[in-house]
Amino acid sequence: MQFEAIVPTVADRALQRSTAEVLSAIYEQDFLPCSFGGRPKLSAHHALATVNEVIAGGKMGWVLEADLKNFFGSLNHDWVLRFVAHRVGDPRLISLIRRWLKAGVLEDGKVHPNEEGTPQGGSISVLLSNLYLHYVLDLWFERVVKSRLRGEARLVRYIDDFVICFQYRSDAIRVQDALRLRLGKFGLTLEPTKTKLVEFGRFAQRHAGKRGRKRPETIYFLGLTLYCTRNLKGNFKVGMRTEKSRLRRSLLSLQELMRRIRHHPISDQVGEINAFLRGHYAYYGVAGNLRCLVKVYRAVERYWRRMLRSRSWAGRRLTWEKYNRIKARTPLLTPKLRLPYAGLQALAVL
Repeated sequence: MQFEAIVPTVADRALQRSTAEVLSAIYEQDFLPCSFGGRPKLSAHHALATVNEVIAGGKMGWVLEADLKNFFGSLNHDWVLRFVAHRVGDPRLISLIRRWLKAGVLEDGKVHPNEEGTPQGGSISVLLSNLYLHYVLDLWFERVVKSRLRGEARLVRYIDDFVICFQYRSDAIRVQDALRLRLGKFGLTLEPTKTKLVEFGRFAQRHAGKRGRKRPETIYFLGLTLYCTRNLKGNFKVGMRTEKSRLRRSLLSLQELMRRIRHHPISDQVGEINAFLRGHYAYYGVAGNLRCLVKVYRAVERYWRRMLRSRSWAGRRLTWEKYNRIKARTPLLTPKLRLPYAGLQALAVL
């Protein structure tokens, strides 16, 4: 059997985009400061900066790293429509959203209604997903959970990717158990292999030795591995580096790009390679991650020379000296941090 999601038409996408803009204007009045994904003037870097400041500048000692299993495919349509109806009274708009949610799956030439999950390829998907977790997670944590905890706690969420920072382990354990029950009520489950409670913060290094570890555990958030380290003055800070699987994925994408442009003019090749590097540096160029950026740059140098040598028999005589002359005429973008620690502090939402 072949399954294929029904992708919205151009007209439908335009209507979804307009509807998403209207709903966004409404719900921007409601969304809480802990939510960063799919919102105007907020980005993954704001979420990362906030986590950095919450841990480095506060009393937090434990982090619950959570991962939702098949989140976008698990959203309950009845709950979605009930959440929308809280703020939207127009039955025509609710009927329209219901139709998008029910857009079916094409199976062996026949359309089967979709009973759960958000529409594929539509701009309304991110907003509805964000709205779902606003009611299921954000409001519950901020208005119900925090007041019952012994110490400080902070939720930082980017659509379905979130971490919860705690001052005390006992609070973290209580919330972890309650969180499973809360999510289950709305058809969501935590992925057990990717959900973990980690001692993380300024005291984690001291406690790691008592637990037989050389260093504290790391956490993963938005494509970056966060780890405990110290600055030149010996003070605690949160280090960041590209997560290993993301780094491998980037290098594989680079190799695929170079195979595709192998026979293009050199100036065109450099333009395409630099466009890739520009995007990579823009996202992963955060404080402490220069070494991983350099690793990608060095890989590009090796791949590109290998590709130029493989284009013809004459290319096999491409020495490093000739290759460096080519690079001098058409330079590759060198690594640059877009967000040093000072920049991260400015983006934090506290």
